[in-house]
Amino acid sequence: MSTPAAEREFIAIRIAVLTVSDTRTRADDKSGDILEARVTEAGHILAAREIVPDDVKAITTQLNKWIADPEVDVVISTGGTGLTGRDVTPEAFRGVFEKEIDGFSVAFHRISFDKIGTSTVQSRACAGVAHGTYLFALPGSPGAVKDGWDGILKFQLDYRHKPCNFVEIMPRLEEHRRRK
Repeated sequence: MSTPAAEREFIAIRIAVLTVSDTRTRADDKSGDILEARVTEAGHILAAREIVPDDVKAITTQLNKWIADPEVDVVISTGGTGLTGRDVTPEAFRGVFEKEIDGFSVAFHRISFDKIGTSTVQSRACAGVAHGTYLFALPGSPGAVKDGWDGILKFQLDYRHKPCNFVEIMPRLEEHRRRK
C-alpha cells in the first residue's frame, strides 16, 4: 500500500455528488450524506449535489451538465448499479465515457469481496473520464459508498498519494484535443 508524500501540498478538487434513486429524498439520502461528509472531511470542495431518478436520460443529462461545468472536476454517484430493471446507472455513465477506468471496478470488487463475499458480483460499479471530468458510479448502500471512498477514492483523489493518483494527471486528460 502506498502512502501520502509529505513533500507534496494537498490540492482540493471540486466534486459533485449524484444520488440515483426513484425513492430517495435529501432527507433520507444516507449514502449521499456519507459521500458529502467524506468529500468535505478530506478537504475537497463539494461542487454540487443532486438526486435524479433511475432513468438513463435523467442521469446522462445531469452528467453532461457537470462535465461541461469547469467548476466540477469529479462526479461520484451512488445508486442504480445493481441488476434490477430500474438499475441503469452504468449504462448512462458508459454512454458519456470517453475512456473507462477498468481498474476501478476491479479494485472496488476486491475491497467489497473482503466484506460481503460473493455478493459483490451483483454490483456494476464503474468509472471513466469524459472531457477531463472523472466519473465514478458506486452502489447505493452506505457500506458500498464507504468502501469506494475509503478504499479507493480518498487515495486516488489526493495529490499527495504515491506512487500515482488521479489528481496529478488531471491537466493531461484532454491533451488529445490539443493535438494537430
